Amino acid sequence: MAQPTNSSCPGLMCVFQGYLSTGLVQRSLFNLQIYGVLGLFWTLNWVLALGQCVLAGAFASFYWAFHKPRDIPTFPLGAAFLRTLRYHTGSLAFGALILMLVQIARVILEYIDHKLRVAQNPVARCIMCCFKCCLWCLEKFIKFLNRNAYIMIAIYGKNFCVSARDAFMLLMRNVVRVVVLDKVTDLLLLFGKLLVVGGVGVLSFFLFTGRLGLGQDLESRPLNYYWLPIMIAVLGAHVVASGFFSVFGMCVDTLFLCFLEDLERNDGSAARPYFMSKALLQILGKKNAAPPAGKGKKP
Repeated sequence: MAQPTNSSCPGLMCVFQGYLSTGLVQRSLFNLQIYGVLGLFWTLNWVLALGQCVLAGAFASFYWAFHKPRDIPTFPLGAAFLRTLRYHTGSLAFGALILMLVQIARVILEYIDHKLRVAQNPVARCIMCCFKCCLWCLEKFIKFLNRNAYIMIAIYGKNFCVSARDAFMLLMRNVVRVVVLDKVTDLLLLFGKLLVVGGVGVLSFFLFTGRLGLGQDLESRPLNYYWLPIMIAVLGAHVVASGFFSVFGMCVDTLFLCFLEDLERNDGSAARPYFMSKALLQILGKKNAAPPAGKGKKP
C-alpha cells in the first residue's frame, strides 16, 4: 500500500516492499531461537547448581571443623562462593549440561505428543506416555545425582564425574539410611511448608475480612472480593517457604553425606578421630580416643 507522506510534495510516496526472507538473519532466525532456549535452560540449571554447591561448601566447612566452633571459618558462605566460582565452575556447567539435555528431550517429546493428539491413535499415545514417564524418571535421577555430586565437589574439590561416582557409591553402600532419611526429611519439610502457607492463609483471611479486631486505625477497608489478595498472599508464602526450606534440605543432605563419609574414613582412634559433633557421637554410642592437637582440617 502506498500513501503520500506530505501534501506539499505530491510525488513523494511511502511504499512497503515487504520483509526480507532470504537474508542471513532470516535464515539464522530459527537457529538463534534454538540457541536461546538452550542457553536459557543451561543458565538456569547452572545458577541452581551454583547455589547448591555454595550451600554445600558452607555446611561442609561446619561439619569438618574438628574443634567447633573454633575451627569454623569466619565467613563460610562467602568463602564457599568464591571457592566455587574459582575452582568448580566447569564441573557445575557440565552437570547443568547433562540435566539440560534431558529437559530439552522432554520438551521435544511434549511437542511431538501435542502434534500426535490430532491422530487419536491409542497405541501411539500409550508409547508416548511410556517415553514421557521414562524421561521424567531420568530427570529426577539426574537431579538427585547432580545434587549429591555437587556436595562431593564442595567437600573434596574433585571433578564432576569422579564426584558423582563417589557420591552414588557411598549412597548405595548406605541405601537403607538414605531411604529413611529422605522420607523423614521430605515429610518434615512438607509439614513445615503447610504450616507456613496455612498460617499465612488464615491470617490473611482474617485480615482482609476485617475479623482481627485491630481497631479502626489498623483494620483494612472491607473488600468486595477478598479471595484474590488471599490467594496472592498464599502463593507468595509458598514461594518464600519453598526457598527457605530448600536451604534446610540442602543442609540435611550435605551433613548426611559428610556423616556417611566420616563413618567410613574414620574409626574414632587417635590417628583417625570422628569429625561429627559430640551430640551425634553420643546418639550413635561412639567416642574419640584422644583428639590430637591441631586436628582441624578436612580428611
